[in-house]
Amino acid sequence: MCIKLLRTLPIALCAAFLTLSAQAALAESGDAKAPATAPADPTKEFTDAARQITGPAGNPECVWLGRRVVGLLYRDDLDQAMRQLDVYDRFSCPGPHIQQTFRCVVRQGKLDPKTTPDAATKTINDRIDDCWLNPARVAQPTAAAPVSAPAGK
Repeated sequence: MCIKLLRTLPIALCAAFLTLSAQAALAESGDAKAPATAPADPTKEFTDAARQITGPAGNPECVWLGRRVVGLLYRDDLDQAMRQLDVYDRFSCPGPHIQQTFRCVVRQGKLDPKTTPDAATKTINDRIDDCWLNPARVAQPTAAAPVSAPAGK
């Protein structure tokens, strides 16, 4: 009888522990406030891309992988970009769309060096998203200092 009790005691203790910890976790999650801003819905993002882009470049896997490849190319991470590009090609996504998107991003010029790293990342990601949806997009001219002609003799 003592052996049966020794066998069932650890099982009963584990069951009690799991039950109490599950109840505590449920109680904590029920009291938590919902965040004020909801995260972006990737389903909506991919649906919008499929609506705006005809062909396989609008497929969710092509949109996600393609944007990653362009971002890695922009950040000069060529090794990782090539690895991602292999996966992009494996899904039969169109290679020319990557080239057109990257051209669009580069034509917009360098980012303002005064921006914080977080703002720069957001800005480049916004550029990539915009150019992915419309690679023929014309870059907004930036306000540059006028170039003065060299003084003559």
